[in-house]
Amino acid sequence: MTYGLLLLLLGGFLLGGTWSVFQLGQDEGEPRSTTQIVMAVVLLVAALLASAAGVLYLIG
Repeated sequence: MTYGLLLLLLGGFLLGGTWSVFQLGQDEGEPRSTTQIVMAVVLLVAALLASAAGVLYLIG
């Protein structure tokens, strides 16, 4: 498995983590906390960076 595919896989896991953190507590109707939103944004940025790096590594 190449390094680019590993980065894409990591990006996918981080994107799933973003969704999980963002949806936490929504079944009970609780509002999203500031910490929850910040954590989701940090994970989303990490997922996008890992995915972009993986794609660039595979192209280049």
